[in-house]
Amino acid sequence: MLGRDKLCAVVAAPDARSMRRQLARALQETRTVELRLDWLSDDFEIIDFLAQLAARPPKATLIATCRRREAGGRYRGTIAKQLVHLAEAVRAGCEWYDLEIETVRQCPPELVDVLLGDAKQLASAHFFRGMPRSLARIAAELMRHRPDAIKIAAQCDSLKDSQRLLGFARKQRNVVAVPIGDVALPARFLALRGKGAFAYAPVENVTAPGQTSLDEMKHLYRADRMDARTRVYGVIGNPIGHSLSPAMQNAGFAARRMNAVYLPFLVPDLKDFLGSVGPLGIRGFSVTLPHKERVIRHLDGCDPLAVRIGAVNTVVARGGGKLYGYNTDYVGVLRSLERRMPLRGSRVLIVGAGGAARAVAFALAQAGAAVCVCARRDARAKALARAVGGEAVARPRLRREFFDAIVNATPVGMYPQAGRSPLEANELNCRLVFDTIYRPRITRLLQLAGRLGIETVSGVEMFVAQGTAQWEIWTGERAPVKAMRDAVVQTLAREEKAGSEDNERKKRAAR
Repeated sequence: MLGRDKLCAVVAAPDARSMRRQLARALQETRTVELRLDWLSDDFEIIDFLAQLAARPPKATLIATCRRREAGGRYRGTIAKQLVHLAEAVRAGCEWYDLEIETVRQCPPELVDVLLGDAKQLASAHFFRGMPRSLARIAAELMRHRPDAIKIAAQCDSLKDSQRLLGFARKQRNVVAVPIGDVALPARFLALRGKGAFAYAPVENVTAPGQTSLDEMKHLYRADRMDARTRVYGVIGNPIGHSLSPAMQNAGFAARRMNAVYLPFLVPDLKDFLGSVGPLGIRGFSVTLPHKERVIRHLDGCDPLAVRIGAVNTVVARGGGKLYGYNTDYVGVLRSLERRMPLRGSRVLIVGAGGAARAVAFALAQAGAAVCVCARRDARAKALARAVGGEAVARPRLRREFFDAIVNATPVGMYPQAGRSPLEANELNCRLVFDTIYRPRITRLLQLAGRLGIETVSGVEMFVAQGTAQWEIWTGERAPVKAMRDAVVQTLAREEKAGSEDNERKKRAAR
């Protein structure tokens, strides 16, 4: 429609030099680019950038946008100046220009034709506070002056809203639908399965809520390759932005060259998501906090062990829209520990009594280990110990007790509170310490254990093991474990490097 590529790179920066740098990066990934002129700090920067563009126009489909503040953009000038800049952009090589409904309403169409008649018009309307009541009415108003295409962007606070917006666009010709908001993020990808689909992806600066960077869209999600046959999987949770599951699972699909994608779903309303599984064609999904226990009552069937654990982290969508649940966390526990120690007859302490601790406890009990539970709330520790035939251990006893292994199943020590440990050094009387936390890879607890010469196991081991088990349940094939593990480790390493550099900058600034 607007260009040859499904991904439209969004170039947005405060100065002409940064705009040129972003444009060069964009053209390495796609040949369709939106130039957000309104992000440039003033008219002089706009003139400078367009002069440079005119001198060396790239062979690409360029869309010029100079959105005024009244329409959610950054341009502070008059409508007359806005149109002049768009006309300059057309002369500099832009094939399309985006003109928002607020300007269309106030501007005589004859003036637009005189200034911009040589280019194609994308008439747009943006609704940042919610979905408009009548999409048909908005579309009719946008089409009144016969643009070449129209765009409707709307805040979608549910997947149901996203489906309504995308469904409307599918029934029209030359309509670009853009769901806005973090809940709507997956819908931006799912729209790409349609014919003539189109999605915006920022090179550096996010220009609307729910956008995913061009680099991630292209290389992590392979969004430019999506079509009607793409199988869709995902992870649901609230929050969900921290999840490494998309990096791991998509690496598996890429390694096996499968036409499949795994997306993060921010799910504040579980019923909204479950009602969208069928309409969106979702084949399976991972479940994380706070839905692991809640989702069970909505399933059509569940693995008996998951029922005993009381939590599901993996769901398969079968024929007829039936949902079946599993728990692969226990697989992650066993695969992480079995290679390091004999579990049968071992005495293992679990710190915590929540959902993660239950999966660890049942896994160890089934493997023949003597399970001990220590938790902040004695009643919960005793209840979990009873459920697996184990023993509750009060914290004051830890300094006098010895265990073959200690497993942390609490979030204490997880990013962003990475400096904390659930136990003190003098409470680590054991041969091995296993922390289920994987971000950071080396937690404060593992640091303490390492200094004492105790063998340590990072939560990365469990995370990869449970994730590859999920992948195999969904696909029915052996998982490419190395590729999936490498994706997780490399992502964590980049995060750690960025965090270290950020800390160093803060130290220099404080001097």
